[in-house]
Amino acid sequence: MSTPPPRLQEQCLLDRCREGDLEAFDELVALHQDRVFSLCLYMLHDHDAAADAAQDAFVRAFRGLPKFQGQCAFGTWMHRIAANVALDALQKRKRTPLPHSSLARDDEDAASAPETPDHREAPHETADRHERRRAIRCALAALPEHYRLVLVLFDIQGHSYEEIAEQLELPAGTVKSRLNRARGALRAALEGDRELFGV
Repeated sequence: MSTPPPRLQEQCLLDRCREGDLEAFDELVALHQDRVFSLCLYMLHDHDAAADAAQDAFVRAFRGLPKFQGQCAFGTWMHRIAANVALDALQKRKRTPLPHSSLARDDEDAASAPETPDHREAPHETADRHERRRAIRCALAALPEHYRLVLVLFDIQGHSYEEIAEQLELPAGTVKSRLNRARGALRAALEGDRELFGV
């Protein structure tokens, strides 16, 4: 028996959720939890805060299911909720500076699944790659959150302009121009680490 397409699979799960099937919602969470947590971690730069935000996003989604009419994919809607939760969390702590130790630890937390070691890579190459990742994460943390958000969604998570426009409820042209400005700001933030990138 063939597996239904992802969109159809999600629709079946959503239908079951609306009938009160909690296991169906657990399946929806399983489909999206890694990317939602990754988005929250890149935005908040703190593992515990990201876990709390991701959990809050799924709770909000569950409560909002009766109003979700399927005008967009569930994943798009879920990312919109997660982005709003992360931005809310940033606003709440805006007056509290992010400790440098959190940024240093962020590379250990890893926004995605643990990497498989590449045994073809020399130790100094592994160290350089980790240092580049650390520099990028620190630079991202220094950017305004609306820049950080589009960079994470487009360059890290691979969403299209149209998907991001839906998630952030912005015109696609605004997403493109914001992304260009965000990349310029990221380049400026990485200026002190140019040698890591061979520039």
